[in-house]
This record gives sequence, C-alpha cells and structure tokens, in this order.
Amino acid sequence: MAGTDRRQKLIADGPVVVLVNPQLGENIGATARAMANFGLAELRLVSPRDGWPSETARANAAKADHIIDAVQVFNTLQQAIADLNFVFATTARQREMLKPVRGPREAASALQARHKAGERVGILFGRERWGLESVEVALADEIVTFPVNPAFASLNIAQAVLLMSYEWLAAGEAQLPIHEPPSTPARREELFGLFEHLESALEIANYFRPAAKRPTMVENLRTILHKAQLSQQEIHALRGVVAALEGRKSRSRGRG
Repeated sequence: MAGTDRRQKLIADGPVVVLVNPQLGENIGATARAMANFGLAELRLVSPRDGWPSETARANAAKADHIIDAVQVFNTLQQAIADLNFVFATTARQREMLKPVRGPREAASALQARHKAGERVGILFGRERWGLESVEVALADEIVTFPVNPAFASLNIAQAVLLMSYEWLAAGEAQLPIHEPPSTPARREELFGLFEHLESALEIANYFRPAAKRPTMVENLRTILHKAQLSQQEIHALRGVVAALEGRKSRSRGRG
C-alpha cells in the first residue's frame, strides 16, 4: 500500500531487531521496510549467509535506507545482544525450557514498559528455514509466539518482524496517519431549525398521512436526526438538500 510522505517526521525508535543467520537479501530488505513502517530503526545481523552489505537488501527495503545504512553485523548472537537489558525470542515450536511465553500484543506492551523505563530491549528472529536453535532461544529472557494456524505455523522473517513492529507501535501512543476532518457539533437551535425546515417541506408534500399519526411521525424523524449527532456542516448540507427538493417541487408546479 502506497503512502510514504517525506514531509512527516520519521519515527525511529524502539527495540533492536536481531536476525540470526538470515539467508536472503530480499528478506533483510523486507524486514527493514517493515521496521520503517512502524517506527523501528535498529537492525542487527548475525552472520548473514551472503555477507554484508547487500544491494539486494537495499533494493527490497523500499527506501528504508536509514535502516540499511545503520545495519550492524556480528559474528555471534552473544555479541549482538551483549548491550541489551531484555530480549524476546520469537519461535513457533514448543521448547522444553522454563521461559515465560507471551503473545505479540502482551510482549509489545512489556517491551514498551521496559523501553520507557530506559532499558535497551530487543527481539530475536531466526533463520528462514528453521528459525532459532534452542541454544539461541536460551539466551533470551522470554519467548514470543504468534497465534497462527497450527497446521501452517511457518512465517516469513519479514512477516514476523512486521507483526511485532505493528504491535510495538500500537502498544505505544501511536497516531494514525490520516485523521477525521475536524467538525463543530451543531447547536440545538441549528438542529431545531432543521426540524422545522424538513417538517414544513414534508407538510407541503403531503407526507404526514393520516393526519392523526403526524405527531408520531414527527417524533420518529426527530429521533433519527438526534441519533445522528449532526455537525454544523451536516446541518447546512441537509438543509440545502431540503431546499433543493422544495425548489424542484415548485418548478414542477410552475410547469404544470
């Protein structure tokens, strides 16, 4: 989905994303793009199979060059996470180790809390084919896993990063990139004016039949308009519609 706006302030914060032995430059680039979408900025690679730098990764990063340019490469996972205070490991496999297991939303909230407290936090993602080894998961504090189809639990690295990046931003004080246009709620007198205008036009059109039901019909119409919680702009628009219908009715009578 297109939507890059270089005039907007770039969000660049959050947990460190660590890819362990990534194999394809395409996936590294797609990871950088996913991170940039949701405000993460620091990407670390542990022994990428095809080395670094990678023009394939840059081409697939969709101009997330600030992430690609700042990538750090390490020989071991221990080195890559040495400066972090707290680390989540992502996995879809059952592990025989006593570590807390959280879903992505809960994990993101925990990361936000620690990040705001000044801790350096990170998330580990494994290889394309088989993920993280148990010895690598053992280096993390907790496990995060995704609620996926148990019969098809394999996620592409970039997809997994995208999910965690989204939950990270959603758990914070994120603002949507597009907003509802500001509107001023209508005053009671404006709403009453619409009632009178509409009811007058309907009276001329002989809408209130039978006459004995007029009070109930008026009450129902007013209830509908009350529920709409109309703004000033909407009141003006509706009165314009009524006026246009009145004018058309008058022209029809004139031609007749």
